Amino acid sequence: MAGSGVSTRRNLVVGWMLALLAIALFVVLGFWQLDRGHKKQAVLTQVQAVLAERRAQPLVAASDMARARAYDWAAGSGVFIDAPAVLLDNQQREGRPGVRVYRVFAPTQGATLLVELGWLPLPGARRMPDVPRPQGSMRIEGLLAPRPSHGIATAVAVPQANGALLTIGLEAANLNLALRQPRLAPRVLKLDPVLPLGYARDLDVLPNTLPPQRHLGYAVQWFALALAVLVTTLVLSLRKPRRERAAP
Repeated sequence: MAGSGVSTRRNLVVGWMLALLAIALFVVLGFWQLDRGHKKQAVLTQVQAVLAERRAQPLVAASDMARARAYDWAAGSGVFIDAPAVLLDNQQREGRPGVRVYRVFAPTQGATLLVELGWLPLPGARRMPDVPRPQGSMRIEGLLAPRPSHGIATAVAVPQANGALLTIGLEAANLNLALRQPRLAPRVLKLDPVLPLGYARDLDVLPNTLPPQRHLGYAVQWFALALAVLVTTLVLSLRKPRRERAAP
């Protein structure tokens, strides 16, 4: 009986250790989701303020490293230079697969920058679309934004048969080299959708990603799992002594 009691206590300690590890993991994941949701909500709030005011900065602001992760409305004149189009892969719109199209723009003042011309669908054969270069001097405006995030995978600009560059991310070093633009601005310009230029587009700064509300929902689920593990462990811990006392 003594050995049985020791074994029971040992099992109880091991069970609580495993439960506490699981609870700690679920709580950490919950706070991680909350943090991601708060950061995305902060981005949306900042963008809403910029769009409400639309106080245009010169395009040279795209090169300001101090604001490389910020959002500003900007406008200026210049030309789209003779450089390959950049096709950002894995971009969905209304449930359809496609690419976001970028072209290099040289403003009259400041460094060259990537301008998002919009979204184009991809057929089942994934034949890359042709993206003609807009001709002549023009004035453009839109939302300066950080380059789209692509996660932990390394983004490589792959030349296509039509001369465009296909990539999963707009990493500066890789893309600047492929475009032969060493001074390419760290921010991109999301072209104003009202301008008669480019393709289907909007000013969504969180495309193909979860909205803040979804992160909140996932956080609640992780916290609920932590609570469920705690309650279950408590119940099982209280039941074991009762079963032992009931034994003949």
